[in-house]
Amino acid sequence: MGKGVFITFEGIDGVGKTTQLNILCKQLQKLGYTVVKTREPGGTWLGRQIRQILLAPTDQAISQQAEILLYAADRAQHVQEIVKPALAAGKIVVCDRYVDSSIAYQGYGLGWDVEAIVQINQKAIDGLMPHLTLCLDNEPELTLTRTKGDRIEQRDIAYYQRVRQGYQEIAQQYSERFKIISAQGSIEEVSQRVWKIIQERGLV
Repeated sequence: MGKGVFITFEGIDGVGKTTQLNILCKQLQKLGYTVVKTREPGGTWLGRQIRQILLAPTDQAISQQAEILLYAADRAQHVQEIVKPALAAGKIVVCDRYVDSSIAYQGYGLGWDVEAIVQINQKAIDGLMPHLTLCLDNEPELTLTRTKGDRIEQRDIAYYQRVRQGYQEIAQQYSERFKIISAQGSIEEVSQRVWKIIQERGLV
């Protein structure tokens, strides 16, 4: 892994991806790898300002176009400031959400043009895609009971069902990179599924 490895976590809100991301980072660190743990939105100073705008519950409407472009702006800064330098230094970057979130949430969830979202984000990421994406999957009716109710999480079950279906379609289209993992069961059982895929891919 001399040239760095880029792993992302995806899934609908409340599915447990942040918990599993933290477990994976600790496992990798115990094996002696240098790990950069980050997230979108909010992995940089600029990103934290954008995150506040995007997620704070408010009566002020944000247009779909503005939402898509704000996420892309966060991502552009994040890639240049955090992700690319870490990969160039041979580190493992583990990121909570990336481009697939925009495709699933704004494309499938909000019904915006998926191809337009892909094109916008290709500019933002300068072509940098993950080596592996781990998408935790569960029923929205179960996962949303664990969320704190930010602006996105206040959307209805039908919206999250569309997002979940979006992830399923992304998995079919990018089966080599994008892996669906059942989030049902204990934290330990899910983490074992995650680790099995990491080992199968030869990333450690």
